[in-house]
Amino acid sequence: MDASNPNDAAIDPAEKNVEDQSPQEKFTAGRKRGERGPDEKIWSGGYSAVDQSGSFIVLTLITVGLIVGGIFFIPVLLAIPVLWIGQLIRVWWIKMGVSYELTTRRFMHEHGVIKRTTDRIEVIDIDDVTVEQGILDRMFNVGTIRITSSDRTHPELRIPGIKDVKKVALMLDDARQAERDRRGVYIESV
Repeated sequence: MDASNPNDAAIDPAEKNVEDQSPQEKFTAGRKRGERGPDEKIWSGGYSAVDQSGSFIVLTLITVGLIVGGIFFIPVLLAIPVLWIGQLIRVWWIKMGVSYELTTRRFMHEHGVIKRTTDRIEVIDIDDVTVEQGILDRMFNVGTIRITSSDRTHPELRIPGIKDVKKVALMLDDARQAERDRRGVYIESV
């Protein structure tokens, strides 16, 4: 704004010509019209090892069986640490291999430990969000989210091992609805 012209202070940036607006004024004018600025992070997370509770229970039962059987055949006891170490490495590998981030405009998921792949689904393209939980999942408040979308690479995406699964699914659904409301997209049935 020019300090010599006192009328510039009274002009609303949204009313100025677009060519005369600074980047900050364009951003502010866009916000007033309902346009969103940059993506805002809503949630980020990854795989919860609690999802493997069933595997750990089965492994505990196998361990008890091997201990009982090991009384008669001592080398069987050597399998116990191998099984537990294998399970811990498996859980670590899964946990390190996935991460998720939900923003106001897109859902990003990364997978892989050695070769990392990042993919995005626009939240407006999400058609349905489903929560899947078994009995142990409900006990430990984890589960799998299944996203059905019009995305070409992932028309159906399963996201296992999510802590507070119902809360995260609700955040996904709310972000989807907010983006559709913002863009004026209404879908009766898909």
